[in-house]
Amino acid sequence: MTSCPQLKLFHNPQSRSSGIRILLEELELPCAIELVDFKNKPEALLAANPLGKVPTLLADDAVVSEQIAIVQFLAELAPGKNLSPALGDPLRGPYLRALALYGSSFEPAMIDKAQKRDGGSPGMSAYGSVEAVEALVRTQLSKGPWWLGERFTAADVLWGSSLSWITQFGLMAKTPEVAAYIERFQQRPAVIMARAKDAADAAKLA
Repeated sequence: MTSCPQLKLFHNPQSRSSGIRILLEELELPCAIELVDFKNKPEALLAANPLGKVPTLLADDAVVSEQIAIVQFLAELAPGKNLSPALGDPLRGPYLRALALYGSSFEPAMIDKAQKRDGGSPGMSAYGSVEAVEALVRTQLSKGPWWLGERFTAADVLWGSSLSWITQFGLMAKTPEVAAYIERFQQRPAVIMARAKDAADAAKLA
């Protein structure tokens, strides 16, 4: 078994990176945190990721960027936590679909909605229609308590953290199944711990 690499996360508590911090707490993985002020991005971040985006993760000398890639990379570093269904597990396919669906369809749909942009014709759009995406999410969550049913996975960290701010900004209605999912997620000890740390870090950046 290989040892866990030394981890460093470029992080801003008021960004998508907040979900990665929650995942680190869930997995109990040690990770150095470098806070990123968006008005003065550190050279180390720009050297690792020229796009200057957070989250960006360093694992020893390897750069792991893009939210979905980081979620899966970290989940597989701690197999004992069972947050990523293994090869051969019947939930492996639905789990990977949950990750990909978020990045390829849900977030683009929400960004277009926020910007009041037309996503294009259904045949050309990456997600079809905003209404179809939202309906899919509501249907999936109604099967609860988690995205894959009874099993909590790293996909729930991605969806739970994201739906929290998506509904907070009014981009998606907090219907009963969505509200119940968010409430369950926010009650998890790792979420409470990560958000307390983020509140302290946000004060440092203020």
